[in-house]
Amino acid sequence: MTERGGETPTVPRRGESVETKLLRVAEKARREPKFQFTSLFHLMNEELLRGCFAELRKDAAAGIDGMTKEMYAEGLEGRLTNVVERLQRMAYVPEPVRRRYIPKLGAGKQRPLGVPTLESKLVEAGLVRILESIYEHDFIEDSYGFRPGRSCHTALRVLSHTVESGRINWIVEADIKGFFDNVDHNWLMKFLKHRVGDKRVLRLIKRFLKAGVIEDGQLQVSDQGTPQGGVASPLLANVYLHYVLDLWFERRFRKSCKGLARLIRYCDDFVVCFEYEADAQRFREELIERLAQFSLEVEPSKTKILSFGPRATAWAKRQGQRKPETFDFLGFTHYCSRSRTGQRFRMKRVTARKRFRAKLAEFKAWLRTVRSTLPTRQLWMAACVKLRGHHAYFGVTDNWAGLARFARAVRELLMKWLNRRGGKRRLNWEKFALMEQRFPLPVPRVTVNLLPSW
Repeated sequence: MTERGGETPTVPRRGESVETKLLRVAEKARREPKFQFTSLFHLMNEELLRGCFAELRKDAAAGIDGMTKEMYAEGLEGRLTNVVERLQRMAYVPEPVRRRYIPKLGAGKQRPLGVPTLESKLVEAGLVRILESIYEHDFIEDSYGFRPGRSCHTALRVLSHTVESGRINWIVEADIKGFFDNVDHNWLMKFLKHRVGDKRVLRLIKRFLKAGVIEDGQLQVSDQGTPQGGVASPLLANVYLHYVLDLWFERRFRKSCKGLARLIRYCDDFVVCFEYEADAQRFREELIERLAQFSLEVEPSKTKILSFGPRATAWAKRQGQRKPETFDFLGFTHYCSRSRTGQRFRMKRVTARKRFRAKLAEFKAWLRTVRSTLPTRQLWMAACVKLRGHHAYFGVTDNWAGLARFARAVRELLMKWLNRRGGKRRLNWEKFALMEQRFPLPVPRVTVNLLPSW
């Protein structure tokens, strides 16, 4: 039974900063997991929104009103006062998001992306700050997506530790079909009410969900979905899957398993590790039933059970296979291997083939766009920045070969497209090497250690 708060610890106190108030909310949420917060909306003030505005990206795409951060900064204090005044009398109505499409990495498809107006981003960011102070203490430890102090690398490191512990023999690789487009608004609001009893906060969230999408000049409104690209969408997605998947697995399914079982989730991407095949098979069957209750379904082509772990090689040989199966998670292909001495099982990873091709295609498309507009030096420096970004994410333990392969492909693309600038071939590999000496391209280097610390 949820405990309702008459006067929550967030009642304004003279001279207190909004950060202090949020810390008190967080502490109350930590101490009382069933407490329902009924007084939160007053935290949506100028101080909170001013801090959120400072954190918004300067280069973010504009929404349907064309407003950029630079434009909004002119007369900022007056704008913030006006927004807060409208919020407090519940006159604030979010603008619809602008629908745009971006290439879906590794799929050859287009991913729909919602672009909110800057003011909507600002208010959503304020809501996220408030809700995060509550839900950071509710989310399970193995939920890693879009949470402070956590990253894809954190999830991958935990996965390594779990699989290399020696007890994992089976992996369930699962994918939720069109998750962001199928979040049921009614269920989401029911989930939120477990912790949020402030009707004004709930009403504002409902307005964002119902704001709709503008595509080809037409407004589309639905009872399902949270637009990818919205500031609050990742947090709302985490809340939805917290109740639909995480708590169900931790409190019900895992307790009925015969052996070790662990779910590792990054937003809507997750893998589940099992000691016994029977538990893995049962999970896949019950997962389908569980998701169906909340308007979700698995993607059959991306959901499978595979033998993975110290015994996987022997199992594969019994099945007439040359080597164990692999699985993809967070842009990496994970495969069974051994330590350098051969004495210990190791799970290693390499850049997933689909992600590699998609990243290379993305780099090529960028080169085609800027080759005629940027001076050579600026183009080269920008390419270095992109390459460093690639290394920062994919430069993990055991993936040096994947980095080197990508770096070679980037060099070839640079050579090709720099030679297409004026119609005549002006650059050869000798000149290219001289250019590299003057402006070295980032060297492939593993910078993220994912080895378990035993």
